[in-house]
Amino acid sequence: MKIAVVGGGPAGLYFAYLWKRKHPAAEILLFEQNAPDATFGFGVVFSDRALDFLRADDSETVEAITPHMEHWRDMTLVHRGERVTIDGVGFSAIGRLELLNLLQARAASVGVKPVFHRRIESPEQLRGFDLVVAADGVNSSLRSFYPQFQTQTDLFRNKFIWFGTGKIFDTLTQTFVECEYGTLNAHHYRYAPDKSTFIVECDGETFERAGFGKMSPEESRVLCERIFADTLGRHPLISNKSVWRDFPWIWNERWAHENIVLAGDALHTAHFSIGSGTRLALEDSIALVKALESETGVSSALKRYEDERKPIVGKIVNGSKTSAAWYENFPEHMKQAPLDFAMSYITRSGRIDDARLREMSPKFMARYDAGA
Repeated sequence: MKIAVVGGGPAGLYFAYLWKRKHPAAEILLFEQNAPDATFGFGVVFSDRALDFLRADDSETVEAITPHMEHWRDMTLVHRGERVTIDGVGFSAIGRLELLNLLQARAASVGVKPVFHRRIESPEQLRGFDLVVAADGVNSSLRSFYPQFQTQTDLFRNKFIWFGTGKIFDTLTQTFVECEYGTLNAHHYRYAPDKSTFIVECDGETFERAGFGKMSPEESRVLCERIFADTLGRHPLISNKSVWRDFPWIWNERWAHENIVLAGDALHTAHFSIGSGTRLALEDSIALVKALESETGVSSALKRYEDERKPIVGKIVNGSKTSAAWYENFPEHMKQAPLDFAMSYITRSGRIDDARLREMSPKFMARYDAGA
């Protein structure tokens, strides 16, 4: 089978690697419009549960990646200057570019040689392929050619900007602050021994009062640095294409059209507050490979991929929308005392009930019960 993969992000690279590893004689071409070292942002996170799911299907890749990750067992919320630890919420993080480089190396090890600086401008460029995997991200050009995918898009209301910093944090931490402009939140965690991600988020009213919309990227960086000076310990924020963004919600009712199939962010997005975007991209690739190997024809395989994977992804995406809705109202939630605020936060997606929370986070629950 002759396969074209459009997009050299996690979904595209991982699918190309998996397929070529299992089918060495297959002809597979991967096209990426950017350079191999081009990316925005800093670290990405995986929950322990996500790594366990991936390990069950491909332990070799997980074992290749985990030595490059930072790991922690708890998370921390800071509200009104008080730190609340929620135990048992394990996460790992890795630099976004380092992950891409590792996946590029995995693909190269089985003979996949990505074609960089190649943008697909028209479906005509992909004639002659038996299968086309559209893994070209949020702004997928391939997806835009076909209304048959029934793409739904929306923008969440909060604004966010993605920085890095040399300040090292012990856990994944959420720091909520009030200042003269309003309320802001920082999502921050280390992803390397000497680097951390630092995502600043704010509601629209705070964004307007601060004047962020009229600032240059450097002016925004300086103001965020000042607002979170105590959290940063006077360390500077670092930019990498760091501009204010609206998080896009994307969902496609149909996952395939003819021989073209969507994967990763081209197919769906999950709000960054649940840390599942990269996980979903990799799991899409695993599911697509399994479907193709289970069916004799491409059409039946793509139908199987959608039928089996869609309900699973739908639950996670819906959970991320519920999580994002909590964040869009975090100024209101901040009226609560720190422990009540933390309880509201950890149960925000509706996927963790009281029994599971007591099993997962006994220290937090003991503190919550004592303070209630």
